[in-house]
Amino acid sequence: MRALSSFMPLRWQQFNALTKPRVIQLIVFCALIGMVLAVPGVPSWADVQLGAIACLGIWFVSGAAAAFNCIVEKAIDARMKRTSWRPTAKGELSDRDTLLFSAVLCLLGSAILYIWVNPLTMWLTFATFVGYAIIYTVILKPLTPQNIVIGGASGAMPPVLGWAAMTGEVSPESLILCLIIFLWTPPHFWALALYRVEDYRKSGLPMLPVTHGNEFTRLQILLYTFVLLAACLMPFVYRMSGWFYLVSATILSVMFCVYAWALWRNYSDELARKTFRFSLYHLSLLFAALLIDHYLPGTV
Repeated sequence: MRALSSFMPLRWQQFNALTKPRVIQLIVFCALIGMVLAVPGVPSWADVQLGAIACLGIWFVSGAAAAFNCIVEKAIDARMKRTSWRPTAKGELSDRDTLLFSAVLCLLGSAILYIWVNPLTMWLTFATFVGYAIIYTVILKPLTPQNIVIGGASGAMPPVLGWAAMTGEVSPESLILCLIIFLWTPPHFWALALYRVEDYRKSGLPMLPVTHGNEFTRLQILLYTFVLLAACLMPFVYRMSGWFYLVSATILSVMFCVYAWALWRNYSDELARKTFRFSLYHLSLLFAALLIDHYLPGTV
């Protein structure tokens, strides 16, 4: 009995690790921002309930995609220090168990979204699953150094999912939020790839620093942060937000550009790590500023 009680929490931790909880938290947070912005003023209790159910469904389907990714990339993960701890890479979970876990999560999440939210959100979320788990993981990632750019489209979808959950439609506002995440993704991941380049070289994945070198990748990061800065101003230009967001977005995006400029001018692994960490703060605080701005009096 004692052995069973100690086995169950460990088993739960292994399955939970497959869902990449930190990544999923950011996905659900971005979807939640889309939900909040889609509702004018203070949400009603019905809106809160709908949003909570939608978050749960999106969480399950996103976790399913992450688990499927762990199956496909278990051999690659085992060769990389950053991912060698994953249960699939260590052989702690079989392909059958992982695939079953992924399928159950996907079906459960899809059913929740279809029945209690709306069919559009379910189909968009399922398309995101296919985009990440199949198109990105199986096809793009091992074939092209532009994998992050092209595959970033599926990772940029959470605000669209959130908006669709509350309104039943895809709006220009949600697509602007999607564009921001799409442009944020390459400099975010390439900063990581720069200081993990040997890991990626061993894995055989054609990440940009491996195929085109350190200097070229740093230039691409810098150029993307410039374009990202312009995109981050679009919510204000489109009258989605007010001055609080504009000031916050400008400061955050200029800081990202400063990190990218410093990385381009004088590379070090430590600076690449700092750039990667700041990119996480950038997106989180940017969307938090949108959320705060939404409830400030006098917002445009």
